[in-house]
Amino acid sequence: MERHTDRLIYLDNAATTAAKPPEVARAVAEAIVGGAGNADRGGLGASLEASRTIFKARQKIARLFGCPQTEQTAFTANSTESLNMAIQGLLRPGDHVITTVMEHNSVLRPLRRMEEQGVRLTVLPVHPGVDWQIPAEAFEAAVCADTRMIVCTHAANLTGDPVDIEAVGKICRRRGILFVLDASQTAGVLDIDMERMNIDVVCFTGHKSLMGPQGTGGLCVRKGVEIRPLLEGGTGIRTYDPRQPLVMPTALEAGTLNGHGLAGLLAALEWREKEGKTAAEREISLAEQFYRGIRELPGVTVYGNFRRRQRAPIVAMNLYGYDSALVAEELYGRFGIQTRAGGHCAPLYHRALGTERQGAVRFSFSCFNTEEEAAEAVRAVSVLSEEG
Repeated sequence: MERHTDRLIYLDNAATTAAKPPEVARAVAEAIVGGAGNADRGGLGASLEASRTIFKARQKIARLFGCPQTEQTAFTANSTESLNMAIQGLLRPGDHVITTVMEHNSVLRPLRRMEEQGVRLTVLPVHPGVDWQIPAEAFEAAVCADTRMIVCTHAANLTGDPVDIEAVGKICRRRGILFVLDASQTAGVLDIDMERMNIDVVCFTGHKSLMGPQGTGGLCVRKGVEIRPLLEGGTGIRTYDPRQPLVMPTALEAGTLNGHGLAGLLAALEWREKEGKTAAEREISLAEQFYRGIRELPGVTVYGNFRRRQRAPIVAMNLYGYDSALVAEELYGRFGIQTRAGGHCAPLYHRALGTERQGAVRFSFSCFNTEEEAAEAVRAVSVLSEEG
């Protein structure tokens, strides 16, 4: 819709971060203008330089997630592709898998496909209005003799509420179950350590809080966990093998990698390292500021548990009984505030909240947002609340 203000306050960072560190754009441009070659498709010149860049990005990602072996990091286009690889590449007919109502469709839809192929699925409920948690005991109680995997989000993309992944990891390791983590909303925000938290596969995307370009993502796989390749094709090695080589990371990287985008992701990861925890703390603080400003406004319903500070920088709300899309249009058209309305690819969570028809308006914050922008968002919601 057309805006009635020239100002734009972008608060849809859970979908993709709009503002990136300037180093990211420079790295992508240099990779393109400098004639970056095709990584692992030759040992000379531009190809070798692209291979070095991607190897450095692997090292940074492995370090970020506590993955001991760099080669166990494979790059994909996004976390959707990564989750499909993990789910379809590890489950077999007759297996039992546990997940939650908090999941994104990038988890739910591959699981439904596997269900059609003979996998049995258990979906754990959440407890809104109490603690918005799925207790570790619920995961434990759902485990049975044929349980092969627990796959769940680290934090819900709708409300930002976290799962206690350390507790889930302990259950999985004790019971000999694979633990696949969707870190789409938490990579770069909350701590993730595969070794300490007993995580077998971490699936991530580069274009959210990691501050990288779209079209970048990947998965880190614990040594010894073998994922059947989702794709097969050119690899640059073992050309005469009739099937996809199973050595990592080649097993999960058929075809040409997004070398230009991964150059940008490397720059973003280096920027994140320099920032330390400052950027993540800023994001969480801005979300808290906004939440405190709107939580008691007439007609406003906020979803989630904000007593816990270790959560994704997301605030989901509704205003009276208005359709969330209408509220989002008012925020954008009158105040220049871009949010995300609707179902957020989280159908089971909306069903649990009773918001299937209304949807929700999601505000999500970046370290490049400001306190002034958060305050302006509070003011805008206050105006709409007063107008009823």
